[in-house]
Amino acid sequence: MKPFTRRGLAATLAAALPAAALPEAAQAQPWPARPIRFVVPWPPGGLNDLIARHFNDRVSARLGQVMVNDFRAGAGGRIGVAEVARAAPDGLTIGMGNLGPLTIFPNLYRDIPYDVRRDLIPVMMFAASPLVLVVNKDLPAQDVAGLIALAKARPAQLNYASIGIGTAQHLIFEMFRAKDGIRMEHVPYRGAGDSLLAILGNDVQAEFETLPSILPAIRDGRVRALAVTTPERVPHLPSVPTLREVGYDIEVATWYAVIVPARTPEPIVERLYAEYTAISRSPETQAFLAEQGLIYLPNTRAEFAARIEAETARWGRIIAERGIKVE
Repeated sequence: MKPFTRRGLAATLAAALPAAALPEAAQAQPWPARPIRFVVPWPPGGLNDLIARHFNDRVSARLGQVMVNDFRAGAGGRIGVAEVARAAPDGLTIGMGNLGPLTIFPNLYRDIPYDVRRDLIPVMMFAASPLVLVVNKDLPAQDVAGLIALAKARPAQLNYASIGIGTAQHLIFEMFRAKDGIRMEHVPYRGAGDSLLAILGNDVQAEFETLPSILPAIRDGRVRALAVTTPERVPHLPSVPTLREVGYDIEVATWYAVIVPARTPEPIVERLYAEYTAISRSPETQAFLAEQGLIYLPNTRAEFAARIEAETARWGRIIAERGIKVE
């Protein structure tokens, strides 16, 4: 019989003992040792689904582990974000964060089931959508100044659409109303499809809409684009000015980001940041974003965290000043 070597004895004991009896270091495995669940707080089949699949298929290949998209829709994204917030901080549950659930809704709802600062770590913003101010093609307003002048000449006679009370589309118009003293009636709809039908049918005369949703109607001449909300003009609409160019200090983008539960280990957060950033900057992804009417706004972890803080404060001021409430 062969005598045990020191290495052979250790291997035999490790095989014989249950995992719980082994030292913690012996049980540790490199992350990710199991499939990663990526919570998408929206239904499958839409733009959020498309974005998640594009990024996660490629991050999965780089990590060498399966990533499963878990769709937890409802309450404007709050259900999915709450699912991430209460998950174990082991890097095996991560998710998508958006402008509304992370910056607007904490100012709007009293019973929101998570605290962004306490329960979540923002990792990075991997895609963003400009908002575009559009008007019905028959409205005699060729630019933002023309729309404001028309609204002043016809107080409470023009309507604007949004996809709900407290959404960015609604709150930007509240900024307009506060700055210019105009009176336009707010008509909230359930989604971009309904609001598009409303503006095409002249039930409403203006709206801010995400570029991917409204770009086909702009190109077909069914609506007229007056301005974009990003700091610079977007390549999809090079002749359309930014709001800042026409005198409004307003910069808004609806964004898609990676979030993880608070207390997720720092090396995991850093690895996720590195992988999603690499995918965002790749020529393949840049082409994909352009095709969808999206852009990538380069951001570090600190910059993204600061953006969330700044936007939360801004929306909070607008909601308070304008007395906006939800039932």
